[in-house]
Amino acid sequence: MAKKILRFFINKYFITTVVFILWLVFFDNNNILTNLRTRDKLLNLKKDKQFYIDEVKKDSILIQKLLYDTLELEKYAREKYLMKKDNEDVYLVIDTTVDPRQ
Repeated sequence: MAKKILRFFINKYFITTVVFILWLVFFDNNNILTNLRTRDKLLNLKKDKQFYIDEVKKDSILIQKLLYDTLELEKYAREKYLMKKDNEDVYLVIDTTVDPRQ
């Protein structure tokens, strides 16, 4: 029984198959580790793509609002660029409870 098992593991076809599988798994240019890293990068890039698509949609909506609504344009200018009319004062309120690293 032990001779049959030993003979099976010493068989040239078995050894060749094991070496071939090890080569594919670890040493080939398209090995499993490289494929896993590439898949992770692809997933991250897909997430980034979706984020930027959403941002483009938001910006497109904002541009349309700013082009056709003067009240929205004035509100945006006041909030974003701290613009004011000649006869008014602007007071800036800064929220210190928010984490400044963000």
